[in-house]
Amino acid sequence: MLLLGVESSCDETALALVRDGRHVVASLIASQAAVHAKWGGVIPEIAAREHLTALNKMYDQLIDESGVSASSIDAIAVSQGPGLVGCLLVGAAFAKGLSQALGKPLIPVNHVHAHVSGALLGIDEPLENIFPTLSLVVSGGHTNLYYMKHATHFELLAHTMDDACGESFDKVGKMLGLPYPGGPHVEALAKQGSPGKLQMPRMVERKSLLTFSYSGLKTAVSHAVNRSSQTDTTKADIAYSFQEEALGQIVRKLSSAMNLRPAARSIIVAGGVAANSRFRSMMSAAFKIPVWFPSLNYCSDNGAMIAAMAYYQQQVTSDDSGVDWDVFSRYPFERYLAKDLSY
Repeated sequence: MLLLGVESSCDETALALVRDGRHVVASLIASQAAVHAKWGGVIPEIAAREHLTALNKMYDQLIDESGVSASSIDAIAVSQGPGLVGCLLVGAAFAKGLSQALGKPLIPVNHVHAHVSGALLGIDEPLENIFPTLSLVVSGGHTNLYYMKHATHFELLAHTMDDACGESFDKVGKMLGLPYPGGPHVEALAKQGSPGKLQMPRMVERKSLLTFSYSGLKTAVSHAVNRSSQTDTTKADIAYSFQEEALGQIVRKLSSAMNLRPAARSIIVAGGVAANSRFRSMMSAAFKIPVWFPSLNYCSDNGAMIAAMAYYQQQVTSDDSGVDWDVFSRYPFERYLAKDLSY
C-alpha cells in the first residue's frame, strides 16, 4: 500500500511517499527555521503562508523525483492536529483537494502519535518483537509517555505539566545567547562543559509521581546565567548541567514506567529531541531491552511519519464514516490519559 503523507502542523512543510508503513519511497521537507529566526520563534501567520506557497511545488517535485505516478497512490494522509490551526488548515485543504482530484481516500492523522510511527521507518524488525512497547514523544511541543500494545494503541501514562522538553532547550538556548532554534546549539555547547561544575535541581524527584516538568529547571538556568560571569566556559557548564537534568528526568521516569508495564519488549523514542546524541547514549545505557530511535531524517516533523501512521490506522479500520475533520490545536489529553484506547 502506497500512501502520500502531508505535514504542515508548524514550521516544516513536508510530503512523503511511504509503502506499507515502513519503507520510504521519497521524502521532501522544507524547513522555515531561517524565516522565523529573526523573531526567535515561529510566527503562525507567516508559517501558514509559507506552507501555502510551498505545497504545490513540493508535490510536483515529489512525483517527478520519485518516478511514481499519482494514480498509483492508494490514499492520502494529513496531519489533523495538534498544531498551529492556520498551518493545519493549509495542509488539510491541500490534502482534501488532492483527494478529490485523484479520487483517493483521505486519512486524518494525529501528529503526535505519528512521531512514534516515524521512529519505525526503515526498521526491518518484525512488529511483534517491538510491541508491546513504552514510547516517548519528546519534541518542542510535547513530552508524552505511552504504553502501546500495538502500533495504533496509545495509553498515555505521563506528560509534562508545563514546558515540553524541546521547548525548554530552545528557551535555554535563548538565555545563553545561542541562535534559534536552540536545541542543537545547546547540545553542541554542552559537549564543551565539565561535569560537577554546576548542580541543577532534580525535577519531579518523587518516583511515584509519573509526570514531567521543565519550568523549574528553566528558572534554575536563568538564575545560573544571571549569577555567572557569562564566559564561554561558564555557558558551556550551564548547558552541560541543564542537558543532563533535562534528559535525566526522562530516563528516571521511564524507569518507573517500566515497573508499571513490565510486559514492554522495547522502548521507542521519537520527536525532535530524539536527535540529541547524549539522549541516545543515556537511553541505551540505562535499559536492557532494545531502544529504537528514528533516523535523524525523521526526528523532526516530516511527511513520512504521517503516511506511516495512516497505514497502521488502515490496518485496523477502513471505515471513515465517523471521521471528525475539524483540525485541532491542542493534544486531547483527557481522551488518552490512563485509558486503554486504540484507533
